[in-house]
Amino acid sequence: MTRLLLLTTLLIGALSAPSVHAAERILLWPQGQAPGEIVDAEDSESRPARPTLDLYPVDKDKANGCAVVVCPGGGYGGLAMDHEGKQVGEFFNSHGVSAFVLRYRHSPQYKHPAPMLDVHRALRYVRANADKYGIDPKRIGVMGFSAGGHLASTAATHFDDGDANAADPIDRVSCRPDFAILCYPVISIDTTKPYTHKGSSYNLVGKEPDPALIEQLSNARQVTKDTPPCFIFQTDADTAVPAENSVYFYLALREHKIPAEMHIFRPGRHGLGLAPNDPVLKVWPDLLINWMNLMKYLGE
Repeated sequence: MTRLLLLTTLLIGALSAPSVHAAERILLWPQGQAPGEIVDAEDSESRPARPTLDLYPVDKDKANGCAVVVCPGGGYGGLAMDHEGKQVGEFFNSHGVSAFVLRYRHSPQYKHPAPMLDVHRALRYVRANADKYGIDPKRIGVMGFSAGGHLASTAATHFDDGDANAADPIDRVSCRPDFAILCYPVISIDTTKPYTHKGSSYNLVGKEPDPALIEQLSNARQVTKDTPPCFIFQTDADTAVPAENSVYFYLALREHKIPAEMHIFRPGRHGLGLAPNDPVLKVWPDLLINWMNLMKYLGE
């Protein structure tokens, strides 16, 4: 009887879980070269020559209408496509959220503005195809880890409404995310600051960038009243990307009265992703889902 009850429970759970498709990979600019594309650039899983999206859509009848573009970390010199990509896409799927994992261009072949152009295009693609994927075009977020967190914070502070006269319909829609999720993010690229991750800064803008570019891409300085609501996850023990990055961004959000929630855990090394095996940190994804519920991103 107990075995029958267990089998019945498992069957009900399987039937009620969102229907998830295996990831499909698409080119972000399928009709031609991406802006600034290097024709003979090296291509590998963690070093794309051309930017792509790995699609993790939820079936329209099971989707709650929310979507997230996910930016894996890697210091702008690689991409952690498993624990900060694939695993994250599957996590969101389990909550009825469609996910789109971005393989963005990075050093040594690409520097700014290539990563920013790629995340802008990803957000436009999801919004332009909202009906296809059963997505509410006003509930599309961006998420990033480490240097991917810098890219996500760039998307949250540098955006536009699209070009109404563009020949490509994707370019006609806004690239502003409706919310941002920043996980142990790089925020500052000012290498005069002791908490700046110098590797990410060098990879993104080089070792002698224009001071105006440092100002533009140190994103705590770029928060405005139009920056979307943010959730921030960080650890105090992180020495690779210290907590000052998250704290200064959070304070800028408060200054501009942007809804924000930040969780700083004492233990935890850098780069843990969803931290499923950490007895302390494994709760942080639940806190994220609670916040997304509170903000009604998962529906009414």
